Amino acid sequence: MKNPAEYLEGQVFKARRPRRELQPVVAYADALHALETALADAEKYKYLLMRALRRHTDDSAVVPMSANTAEATVRPLYPDLAA
Repeated sequence: MKNPAEYLEGQVFKARRPRRELQPVVAYADALHALETALADAEKYKYLLMRALRRHTDDSAVVPMSANTAEATVRPLYPDLAA
């Protein structure tokens, strides 16, 4: 996965504000394009992650439960709030 700066690579130029040093500047259209590209990549990674999770859940659902786990005691996750 890319880091955020890689989406703007090559689109950043330096500009000097009055009485200040050079600062990186990005055009609005370039920033918008980088954002759309990042969102498209995020959707792709989300799809791949969800597919892997489904495959993992399908594989783990086949494992039968043992008799000992059904008799195990159940304790609350937050015992202070269980009152």
